[in-house]
Amino acid sequence: MSHFSKIKTQIRNLASLQAALTDLEIDWKSGPRTVRGYQGQTRTAEVVVEQDNNYDIGFSWNGTEYELVADLQYWQQAWSVDGFLNRVTQRYAYQTVIAQTAKQGFQVAEQQKNQDGSIRLVVQRWSA
Repeated sequence: MSHFSKIKTQIRNLASLQAALTDLEIDWKSGPRTVRGYQGQTRTAEVVVEQDNNYDIGFSWNGTEYELVADLQYWQQAWSVDGFLNRVTQRYAYQTVIAQTAKQGFQVAEQQKNQDGSIRLVVQRWSA
């Protein structure tokens, strides 16, 4: 019986996911790599966060999105699973907006972090 849990996300862009983890100062490794779990069980993931207890967290592509894969019984992060995913998802959204607007020639003109944790971005594009 597998102890691994798979948690669906809305994360579809690997570069934005990696940038989000870096923004949060989470040490990650690029895959495909092995996610270590209970009694030597493993899964393969495109992004792996190694934990000191030898039970890893991974983000694995399921054909539609990157889902979080981990043995939640051995979760060893500063935030709860929900807190971790909320922070990663917010930074992922931020990185995706920055990347997409840059492709369209926009630059960040103003950035403000609100008290509720949301981020206000103003982007602009100069035309000739």
